[in-house]
Amino acid sequence: MKKIFIILALVITTVSLAQTPEKMSYQAIVRDADGNLLSNTSVGMQISILQSTAEGLAVYVETHSPTTNINGLITIKIGSGSKATGIFSEIDWSSDTYFIKTETDLLGGSSYTISGTSQLLSVPYALHAKKADNVPSYKIGDFAHGGIVFWVDETGQHGLVCANENQSNETKWFAGTFGNTQAKGNGIYAGKTNTSIIISSHVIIGDDNDMYAARLCNELEVIANNVSYGDWYLPSIFELKLINLNIVTINTAIAAIGGDSFLGDSFYWSSVEETESNAGIVNINNGQSSAVLKGSLNSVRAIRSF
Repeated sequence: MKKIFIILALVITTVSLAQTPEKMSYQAIVRDADGNLLSNTSVGMQISILQSTAEGLAVYVETHSPTTNINGLITIKIGSGSKATGIFSEIDWSSDTYFIKTETDLLGGSSYTISGTSQLLSVPYALHAKKADNVPSYKIGDFAHGGIVFWVDETGQHGLVCANENQSNETKWFAGTFGNTQAKGNGIYAGKTNTSIIISSHVIIGDDNDMYAARLCNELEVIANNVSYGDWYLPSIFELKLINLNIVTINTAIAAIGGDSFLGDSFYWSSVEETESNAGIVNINNGQSSAVLKGSLNSVRAIRSF
């Protein structure tokens, strides 16, 4: 009896998902121990949505008391039963694989003797869209994730923010000893890797516990809206030029919260090493880059990704 029920439920489940808001249609044919259709009979059912695997965490559980029709068919709307645990509308269907587990009591109670589990191979578009509507999006100039947004990707959900103020107006790129760090990356997010390389290299080259541009950024902690952000880094040349592209919008946003606006013809250190003795700077006013001695004194503004 268990094998018959599981096979029928699996086939029907994978093809009967309806696009009704916040609900899924589920159908199954119920038979008794002898394989006979269980017609016009009230049965007890428990539905569980399992995450990741067929034995995974039950993120949602509800119960139903449907009545079979003359052909032994029951039809229920998952999401509209008597909730036991979880919130159906808050399941993020796009983030993982999900399975549906059905348990049935042929006598109409809650002593479930028949069970079956199958993967949800498709999920109604309406459920995906509902969840997507709750995902925040950002634009340049927003105050978010500890700083001012200066670049967002095509989704509007991820990007880069700069700190609200300079970490220094006059600091060196290195701690004092020349040496190749091989921090050569340039582009979006490249500054994060460069910063790690620079700090690791200074451990070998020697920093005498002196402060320098990459270390200033790495040790920065910003608390905003009761959240601590500690993963700041020294931007690449390309990332600094992204700030220049929208400098007016960014400065307006910074001024609105009482931060340090980017001043005209201010030179900012990038994380890009040019030679053993030189590193890249960017004129934040016009976006022009150049290479200068690592011992030169320039401004530092940390950024982070979100």
